[in-house]
Amino acid sequence: MNEIKILANLDHPNLVTLFGCTFGHTRELLLIYEYIPNGTIADHLHGQRSKPGKLPWHIRMNIVVETTSALKFLHQKDIIHRDVKTNNILDNNFCVKVADFGISLLFPDHVTHVSTAPQGTPGYVDLEYHQCYQLTKQSDVYSFGVVLVELISSLPAVDITRHRQEIKLSDIVINKIHSEALHELVDPSLGFESNFKVRKMINVVAELAFQCLQSSKEMRPSMEEVADTLKDIQSDGKHKIKPELMDITGTVDDAVLLKDDPPPPSPDSNAVSKLTTPNASG
Repeated sequence: MNEIKILANLDHPNLVTLFGCTFGHTRELLLIYEYIPNGTIADHLHGQRSKPGKLPWHIRMNIVVETTSALKFLHQKDIIHRDVKTNNILDNNFCVKVADFGISLLFPDHVTHVSTAPQGTPGYVDLEYHQCYQLTKQSDVYSFGVVLVELISSLPAVDITRHRQEIKLSDIVINKIHSEALHELVDPSLGFESNFKVRKMINVVAELAFQCLQSSKEMRPSMEEVADTLKDIQSDGKHKIKPELMDITGTVDDAVLLKDDPPPPSPDSNAVSKLTTPNASG
């Protein structure tokens, strides 16, 4: 019923379309959606449909741009998805369809947060929401940051077979950026080492993921800012840091983002207050 209430009045090309519902013969409520033939983005990254080289970087960029378009639309309608993950991003011939609104929430007007028991998928739920029970739109931003890292690395958000300090993908990327070793995380099939344009774009997308994964919600960009930045990166525009994000990035400017030498890493990996950039020239 929650999905029906959320989706009944929404129309966006990157949201799965709900056609209707029926109780059927079993008297159980059934939801009727448009048919999406090609599984989920998770399937293609590290699931049964995964294959080296199948998702080149330009397709991955299109996936994140279309996903943020849908999430930006939801946030403008004061809807928090609450379960943003690659398993809920459907592949319609590599046209994104964001799905699964079973735990989504309509955000009340004139409030800073909603106090509610944490829901979502481990590896995608931000620690602040998990600890303080305060849900905001920035919780979706954090989850999307994990999605960005998945698309850079082709690794799952959680893998209990990894080292105990690397079970969560979000922890891995923070450590790699601090140690200026992002290249160790990037999927080798993307051409990070051989294609300068791809390397430059992946570096900037990693910086954006770094912002989204900040431990404090106040330090994360809005979904609108994330969407605008990704469109700019996709169009090979000059990436700009908005003034309101300068508290995250310190004195970082456009030149720093694409310069050859990386700025020094933040001294505190647990409370990052300065954006760090891996070497953009290899």
